[in-house]
Amino acid sequence: MKQLILVRHAKSDWPEETEDFDRPLANKGLEDAAMMSRYMKNNNISIDYLLSSPAVRALNTCEIFNQTYQLTVGTDPNLYNPKERNFESAIYTLDDSLNSVALFSHNNGISNFANSISEDIYHFPTCGVAGFQIECDSWSQFEGARKKLLFFYEPGKIKT
Repeated sequence: MKQLILVRHAKSDWPEETEDFDRPLANKGLEDAAMMSRYMKNNNISIDYLLSSPAVRALNTCEIFNQTYQLTVGTDPNLYNPKERNFESAIYTLDDSLNSVALFSHNNGISNFANSISEDIYHFPTCGVAGFQIECDSWSQFEGARKKLLFFYEPGKIKT
């Protein structure tokens, strides 16, 4: 069994003359990412590896989660402005020794991908997190594996 956790980057800012790729997190985003990572850790959501889009807002969200989890962080350009197949490309690169992986990415791609593997999710808010059980022993079996939504957390709806 594998566990795939999808995390939409936290609320970002868009200062003048800032390219999309370089957008930082807003103060609310910084707070939500810290709260969400602590909430997940306190609820025994295990993660073995964090893989992020290299865009600043996604990578900053990932780094805040890493302050809580203390793991190895990687980046994959497939997770920036992603299509559904980009997520699969990132998943197929994962080492099979990793049982629970969190991917940090962007909308609309992350919502579309989540909806393609589950009928239970509609739209990811910023810093929304969905966890899926993937019935496989190797990440290479992802496409044909049975997938089940385990949890869906939204920052505005969790109790800390």
